[in-house]
Amino acid sequence: MKTNVARSDAYLRQKGIKASFQRVSIFDYLHNTTAHPSVSQIFSDLHPNIPSLSRATVYNTINLFVEKKIAIPVQVDGVEARYDLAEPQHAHFHCATCGTIYDIPVEMGHAPKSLEGFEIHEAQLHYKGLCPSCR
Repeated sequence: MKTNVARSDAYLRQKGIKASFQRVSIFDYLHNTTAHPSVSQIFSDLHPNIPSLSRATVYNTINLFVEKKIAIPVQVDGVEARYDLAEPQHAHFHCATCGTIYDIPVEMGHAPKSLEGFEIHEAQLHYKGLCPSCR
């Protein structure tokens, strides 16, 4: 049985990314969180266990993941970008009171009739309102 690290390493290599220890660690972090972290948060959480990690490495790795469509930026009211893995495809709900971002499963294969004839390469759906706890 492959470990999480071995699976992450193989996944990154499949996507054409050299799977360094730091890149695998950042990917695993994104895979194991629902917090939709910023670059600063990723760095703060990983740096104690990886002292050689720099903010620049986290920033460059996240940009590479976005370029390779492994991760997506989640913009919240113009503040620092937060990040999430692109797969499985899903929408986001942002609570205007507590600030929590939730992953919302959606059926991505069906575009609205108004887009008939268009070739869709990517879709992002973002809801904003109040979560059940803040209502």
